[in-house]
Parts: sequence; structure tokens; C-alpha cells
Amino acid sequence: MNRQYFGTDGVRGRVGQHPITADWMLRLGRAAGIVLAGNDKRGVVIGKDTRISGYMFESALEAGLAAAGTDVLLLGPMPTPAVAYLTRTLYACAGIVISASHNPYEDNGIKFFSADGEKLPDEIEHAIERELDQPFVTIDSAHMGKASRVDDAAGRYIEFCKGTMPFGTLLNGLRVALDCAHGSTYKVAPAVLRELGAKVHVIGDQPDGMNINDRCGSTQPEAMQEHVVRSGADLGIALDGDGDRLVMADANGVLLDGDELLYIIASARKAEGKMIGGVVGTVMTNFGLEMAFEDLDIPFIRTAVGDRHIHKALRENGWTLGGETSGHLLSLDRTSTGDGIISALQVLEIMVRSGKSLQELRQGMQKFPQIMINVPVSADAQQNLANSDSINDAVTEVEAELNGKGRVILRPSGTEPLIRVTLEGADPDQVERLAKQLADTVRSEFGD
Repeated sequence: MNRQYFGTDGVRGRVGQHPITADWMLRLGRAAGIVLAGNDKRGVVIGKDTRISGYMFESALEAGLAAAGTDVLLLGPMPTPAVAYLTRTLYACAGIVISASHNPYEDNGIKFFSADGEKLPDEIEHAIERELDQPFVTIDSAHMGKASRVDDAAGRYIEFCKGTMPFGTLLNGLRVALDCAHGSTYKVAPAVLRELGAKVHVIGDQPDGMNINDRCGSTQPEAMQEHVVRSGADLGIALDGDGDRLVMADANGVLLDGDELLYIIASARKAEGKMIGGVVGTVMTNFGLEMAFEDLDIPFIRTAVGDRHIHKALRENGWTLGGETSGHLLSLDRTSTGDGIISALQVLEIMVRSGKSLQELRQGMQKFPQIMINVPVSADAQQNLANSDSINDAVTEVEAELNGKGRVILRPSGTEPLIRVTLEGADPDQVERLAKQLADTVRSEFGD
């Protein structure tokens, strides 16, 4: 069954355009209450990021849940991973996050967590969509849900983040330049780092409802990189608007993406004998990381893009560590979902314990040059890509020339009539030449 509203990470879109409207959110609240809570009186947790539209959608969801007879626990502005954690520790039956993650303020969306603080399985999302088609019926007044605010939500989460560090590990003397993207971490992230002893220089901590992710945060880290150099910090951290991903920079302002951070964490665990199995990446993970793990004898597998696919592969293999190039890292031995603050703490812990800088810790991985060419195609070409003999032959030819020292990725865009041709390899001139060669083949076969 195809999902009508849910994508790879909940529901997301432009505010005011279906389905991101107040009336639809009212219906979604009721549908979620029926499916996720039923007669369970433990209640549903709701958190949000700092977008101005979050107030409207919070009220609509609260009303819909109450109409279904479901109690609501309101957290206010809170990072997505904090909602996952508080859903578990408050013993709620589900958690809801109102956020469009790294998107601009004009967008918003909804993410759900199960009672275990994990993303919902497909069948539950299907059930919510089916319930959305049912008539909106309000439960008898005597059984309506009640709403209350969790006043100590931020403090609970701050203590949890600190508790993921080994007992006695402090960040005393470490100078950190922190960019909170004017998002949901603007209070808790500086507090966590300062309470652990770091000297924190913060930007992106003045949300006004419309500046979230605006020229800041993990998707636009230039402000953080400049802030590192200007403040004389030892490193920089840039989180995204809802706090589930990060990138970092060394003392010179040189950026480290999710692949490099994953390497630092995994290689340290391997050296200390604490590595559980292997690491899960995605089809877009840099080939240099795969080669570095091969040198360290760390098993590595790839999934489709999206943290839910990484999470599933980790569970199936009994592993704990995975992530995406974007900086969405999962450490299931620390928490149940991707968490930018907790991921950053792992890297800082390694720096403190080893006495090494980020410049030194990243040295074991050499990123391979990568080039991506978007080829416009006809409407039905994306479905026929895998069945084209000429393209399959062209890919085989390119892979033979790369001789195991690179990678070819052909994948249809999920949002546009494009086929993305991506190549990685050790020789940048070779990568560029082969990418153009393969793109020309795709263009001649399917070009619009």
C-alpha cells in the first residue's frame, strides 16, 4: 500500500498548502489518537521547533487528540530526539514532533515516535492514513482528553544528554563555537556543553519564529566555520533546526561532515574494543569511508537514504552505529534515534580522552572526490532505468575502469524528473570524465 501523506520522515510541506493546514492537523490529531492511543490513557507527548506556525499546529493537534479521548503532554520547543527520549521516560503511548527539520520557516511537518521512542513502522502510518478518511466524531465530553504542560522537560533532557558521557568525563577548557540554527536546541545545547565544563560561544540562539535555518545551522555551516576562527575556538558544532543532525569544524574552520564524524566515532570504538558489529551508511556515503573501514576491519553496509532505513539495518544486524553524510548519526547504545547533541558529545569525549584535535582525529579517512550530474528525463524514464541494457553496459564499463577504487550511483530523483548520475574515485580528473561520459549515455537514452 502506497502512503498518501507520509514520506520517509513523517509529513512535510509548505504551511497553508494541503496537507499542512490547521484543519488537516485537527483531523490528523484525532486519527493519531484513535490509532496510537485507543483506550490507552498514558497520553501523547507533543514537542515542536521554533517555527511561528508551530503554535497553530500544536493547538490543532491538541484539539484533535482530545476529541479522540487522548491526553496530551505539551513540551513546548524541544529537539526531535528530546521528544523521542521523553516519550519513553514519561511512559507516553506515542510522541509527536512539529517540525520541518532543516527546511525554511515557511515549511512545517509532523513526525511520530512510538512508545519506545522510535519511528513508526509503515503499517501504523497506513492505519493513521486510513483513519483520516473516517468521519470526524468527537468522543463524549466525559471521556475527552486533557492537556497539561511538562514544566521540567528541558531539564530532564539536559541531564539525559550529560548522562551519555562516561562518568567523570568533563570538557573543562574546551572552547566550542556552537550554532543552534535559531532552532529547538537554542537553550538545551549550550546548557549541556556548559554544564560539562566547556567554554561555549553561541550563535543562532535568538529564534523569532522566522529565522530558523536561515543562513545558519548544519545545512549552511559557513557562519559556524567563520565563528570558530573569529572566536579562537578549538572546534565548531552546527546543529539543524530540530536538533537531530550536526556537522563540525576543526580549529581552522575546516568542515567535517557526517561521514568523517562517523569515522572518528567508529575508529575510536574499534581501538578500544567497544565496537559492536559494524557500521551502516547509505548509498550516498563517501567511498573513502568504506575504504577506511575496510582498512580497520570494520564491517560496513549501505541502505537507501533515510535514517529509518539505517535504523532498520542496525536492528536486523544487532549493530549500534550508523549515519548519513548529512550528519544524521545513530548510536543505538546511547539513544533510540539520531541526536545532534549526543553525537557531538561522543566526538568531544574522544577528543578529551585522546588529547587529539579534530584535525588529527580525521586523518585516517581520505574522502574521495565526488561529482553528481542531474540529467532531465522523460516522465516514465525513472521506472525504466534499471531495465536499460545500454545504461547497464555503460555502468559496467565505468566500473571496470575504476577497478575497485571508486563507485557509480545512478538513482532517480524522488521529487523531480531527473536521474542523478554520481561518481566517486581517487582521481578527480577521471571521476569528472567518467561522470560526463555516463551522463551522456543516460541523456541519449532517456533525455527529455
